[in-house]
Amino acid sequence: MSLGRFALKRSLQGIGVVWGVVTVVFALRFVTPGSPINAVAPLDASQETRQAIAAELGLDQPLYVQYGQYIFDLLRGDMGFSYIKGQDVVTLVFGRLPATIELAVAASVVAIVLAIPLGVISATRRNEPVDYGATLLSLGGISTPNFWLGIMLILVFAVEFNIFNTSGRGVDVGDVALSLVGPEPVLGTLLTWLAYITLPAIALGTYFMALITRLTRSGMLDELSKGYVQAARAKGLPRTLIRYKHALRNTLIPVITVLGLQLGTLIGGAVITEAVFSWPGLGSLVIDSINDRDWPTLQGSLIVIGTSFVLVNILVDVVYAYLDPEVVND
Repeated sequence: MSLGRFALKRSLQGIGVVWGVVTVVFALRFVTPGSPINAVAPLDASQETRQAIAAELGLDQPLYVQYGQYIFDLLRGDMGFSYIKGQDVVTLVFGRLPATIELAVAASVVAIVLAIPLGVISATRRNEPVDYGATLLSLGGISTPNFWLGIMLILVFAVEFNIFNTSGRGVDVGDVALSLVGPEPVLGTLLTWLAYITLPAIALGTYFMALITRLTRSGMLDELSKGYVQAARAKGLPRTLIRYKHALRNTLIPVITVLGLQLGTLIGGAVITEAVFSWPGLGSLVIDSINDRDWPTLQGSLIVIGTSFVLVNILVDVVYAYLDPEVVND
C-alpha cells in the first residue's frame, strides 16, 4: 500500500470517528438534566412562550428530524447561535481555538525540551544519581494533578516572587512574531508573552514531560542493547555519534507517535488548566458554557475538540508511516 492510499484510508476512518463524536454530542443534549429552553426563556415565561421558543429552536420536531437538521447545519458550517452570549457559536469557538492551540504547543515544547535530553542522560547513566533523579522527577510529574501544580506555581512564582502573571493571555504569539520580524524588534512583547504563558505551559506540560522522559529512557536502553550498537562500538565510532545519530533516531519513532497523541490530548485536556489561569481558550469556554447552560456553545466546543484530536491522530499516523514504511503494509 502506498503512503497516499494509507493517508486516504486513515482519513476515511477519521471521518467515521468524527461522525461518532458528533452523534454522541448530539445525544448528550437529551440525557443531561434540564432543557435548552430554560437557558432562553425567562423564569416566568408562559407555556405558550416556551412552546414558541421550542418551535424556533426546532425542539418540537421528531428526534430524527432534529438530528438530520443538526448534521446538515454542521456540514454548511453552522453550529447554532448562543442566546446567552448573543453570538454565533462558530465565531465563539474558533475565536478561542488559537489560544488553546498556542497553550498546547507551548506545553509540548516545554515537555520535549526537558524530556528527551533527560531521558537520554538517564539511559546512558543507568543506576547513577542522575538516573534516579530523572526517575523520581518523572514519577512526580505523572502523579501530580495539573490543577494543583498550577495553583502552586501561581502562589510561588506569581504571588510570592511576582515573576509571572497570574491569569490571562496578554498578547498572542502572532503579536510576538510581528514584533520580532519588524525593522526594530521589540523584545518587550516577547517578555510579556512569556510572563503569561510560562506557568500554564509548565502546569499543562508536566505530565507530558514525565511520560516522554520515561518513554525515551526505555527506548534508549532497548536500542543501546541491540547488535548494531555493539557493532558500531567495535568499529570505534564515537559514543556521542552512536547515541545521538543512531540510537536516539530509532528511539524517536515511537516517541513521535506519543507526541502527536498527547498533543491532541493537551488540546482537550487544557480545560482545568485554562480555568486555573483564566486562559481565554476553548477550555474556559467549555466551563463557562456548562455554568451558563449554554448548550449550543458547549456542543460546538466539544465537536471542535474531538475533531482536532482526530486530525492530530491522522497526521501522526501519516508521519509515522513516512518514517517507518513497514507500517503501511501492516
